[in-house]
Amino acid sequence: MRAWLVFALGLLATVVGALWTVQGLGYVGGSVMTGDRFWAIAGPVVSLVGLALIAIGLRRRRRGLP
Repeated sequence: MRAWLVFALGLLATVVGALWTVQGLGYVGGSVMTGDRFWAIAGPVVSLVGLALIAIGLRRRRRGLP
């Protein structure tokens, strides 16, 4: 997988995970996810996976790997 694609997927996962977290904690209303403990736990997990993908993408880009 190309380094830029890994980086982009990581960035997307980080943003989605952060959104899920704030929805699960009840800070963003208007969704069935609002105030649900599952999303407050799943959000940070997805964000951490996203941060790992960002690190992998940056590492591959520095090494010049596809």
